[in-house]
Amino acid sequence: MSGWAKKRFWKEVAVTEGAEGFSVALDDRPLRTPARAVLAVPSRALAERIAEEWRAQGEKIDPETMPATRAANAAIDKVRGQFDEVAALITAYGETDLLCYRAQAPAELRARQAAAWDPLLEWSVQRFGVRWQVVDGVMPQPQPEATLSRLAAHVAEFSPFELTAFHDLVALSGSLVIGLAATEGQGAPEALWQASRIDEDWQIEQWGPDDEAEALASQRRQGFLQAEGFFRACRAA
Repeated sequence: MSGWAKKRFWKEVAVTEGAEGFSVALDDRPLRTPARAVLAVPSRALAERIAEEWRAQGEKIDPETMPATRAANAAIDKVRGQFDEVAALITAYGETDLLCYRAQAPAELRARQAAAWDPLLEWSVQRFGVRWQVVDGVMPQPQPEATLSRLAAHVAEFSPFELTAFHDLVALSGSLVIGLAATEGQGAPEALWQASRIDEDWQIEQWGPDDEAEALASQRRQGFLQAEGFFRACRAA
C-alpha cells in the first residue's frame, strides 16, 4: 500500500503499538512510507498526530495538509540512512549563526537584535558550556572549534525523527541556537520564530510589505511551528 494514494480508500484510522513502536493503520492495514517501510514512530502522541492528518483527509489526499506524515516519511526513508550527514549539515549552521551577526546601524535595530538574541545566546552558554564570537556586520567570523564540537555531540544524540524536525527548526530560522532553544522549550515557539525575523521585520517597517515575501514568510513560519510540534510529540509519553 502506498502512503500517497490519490483517493481516499479507507474508513477507519487507528493507532497501533508493536515491536517497532507506534504505527497508524488504515482499515487494519499499516501505513507505509513511499519506500514501502512500515511507518512506525517512537511515541503514541506522534502516531496520533499522524493519524489525525489521515482522518482529516477528504475524498482526495492532499500531502500538503499532512506535515507530520511527510516528516515521519523523511525520518524513516532518508534521515535514518544518512544520519551523520544530516547532523553535520545542521550543526554547520552554528558556524554562521544568525544571532552572532549584528547590524552596524541603526541603533534601534541593534537594540532589537540585542534584546531578542542576547538572552538566547546566554542561555546556550549556560546550557551547553559554549562561547560565541558576536560581530558587527556580515563578514564571516569563525566560531570556537570547541563550541561547534560540543553542540555537534548534542545533536548526535537526537533520534532520526527528532533530527528531522530539528533540521527544519534550524534551516527555517537560520540559527542553530534558536533551533536548540525550540527543542528544549526555551521560549514559546512563536516568540522564537519572531526572534529569527528581527532583520526582515525591520526592513518591512522601513520599505513596506511585499506580498510575495509575506506569503513565503507565512509558509516558513508555519513550517517552523509544525517542526516544533513534531519534535515535542517525539518526546511525549
